[in-house]
Amino acid sequence: MESKWNTLERFKRWLVEEGKAEATIASYVNDVNQFNRYLAAKNVDAGVFLTRFYFTTYLKELAVAKMANSTINKKVNSLKVYNDWLFQEKIVENVFISIKKDRVKIAAGSEAEVSVLTDDQVENFLFHLEKESQRNKLIGYLLTFTGLRVSEIVHIQRTDVDQLTGQLTVRGKGGKLRVIPLRKDVLEAMQHYLQDERASSKFSNSPSLLVSQRAEKLHRDAVRRLLESTGKNLGFHIHPHMMRHTFCTRLLRNGVDITTVSKLAGHSNLNMTVKYYINISKDEKQSAVDRL
Repeated sequence: MESKWNTLERFKRWLVEEGKAEATIASYVNDVNQFNRYLAAKNVDAGVFLTRFYFTTYLKELAVAKMANSTINKKVNSLKVYNDWLFQEKIVENVFISIKKDRVKIAAGSEAEVSVLTDDQVENFLFHLEKESQRNKLIGYLLTFTGLRVSEIVHIQRTDVDQLTGQLTVRGKGGKLRVIPLRKDVLEAMQHYLQDERASSKFSNSPSLLVSQRAEKLHRDAVRRLLESTGKNLGFHIHPHMMRHTFCTRLLRNGVDITTVSKLAGHSNLNMTVKYYINISKDEKQSAVDRL
């Protein structure tokens, strides 16, 4: 009998062969692994991979734990893909999950509320970057002024940057390309890094823009660790997606139309932008009510 661990590894290889993005694969595998741990905690027979009963009871447990609806829906999506693959491989006899039926309905007006940095926190973050290495300063600038996902930042190639036009070509989710104009200070930070710190690296010939001391391509965990340590120094929490939310929110506050924000963020459609940024933050909602 094949173990759940071996099955999960085969599922991961299939996702790679299907050309799924690295971040998508990690998300799917993590969600399936959490479901497997749930089954183990319930002493479910090792030969049972997925049934309708165990799926629905798992969702109920997530709801009782007060997990956000958006997070539950992400797990439904992951388990649906896993279910389809299990059925295709004849490991289960049916497709038990329906996206239309099983996704949690989110009422209009209860769109996701995002956490963003205040203008003062952004300023403190930028001041702190002056004490960091040239590479870390560049990472901070890219997060602040481009709204890139961490997976997009670590995959930037040197050839993706056009120094003459000041534009960056980004490979987003699903391999979709978008072009982002770079501010002068971001270009300057990039040039300083390339000419000084990176030029003396043993990986100076790497095609990747960002390298580490141990590898010719920076790992996304290094970006997360940078933000975590910076947040501890500054006294407020920072994570990569918060920087992305902050980028989009600041654009909207400064009068940039939502269609342009959507294109810069690389959202698959305008509805995704509306979902997250029409109701910008809890603090802004409270501020609006307080003005009455």
